[in-house]
Amino acid sequence: MEEISWDDFRKVDIRIGTIVEAKEFPEAKKPAYQLWIDLGELGIKKSSAQITDHYQLNALPGKQVICICNFPPKQIGPFMSEVLVTGFEDSKGAIILATGDEKIPNGKKLH
Repeated sequence: MEEISWDDFRKVDIRIGTIVEAKEFPEAKKPAYQLWIDLGELGIKKSSAQITDHYQLNALPGKQVICICNFPPKQIGPFMSEVLVTGFEDSKGAIILATGDEKIPNGKKLH
């Protein structure tokens, strides 16, 4: 694993936000949802997330997630993903969302 400097880490804008809307994404190559995430001062940002194995659409609104906010937007089929929602692979490779233990104000940065 390559080591990075503290300055490298500080370049990554990692924030928490709340999912306000989630929709099916039938055009995605791999099963995914379209998410709209309230990131406080950054506004509502969109993301495509391959989280269909562990999450139902109706359970996602209100859930807080940790996002990388300073990657360039990425076109995924007809959808423009603006932030990367983070998570961890389970033993089968399905993604489990990274989140906080307690409710945190939207847009707060990871330190």
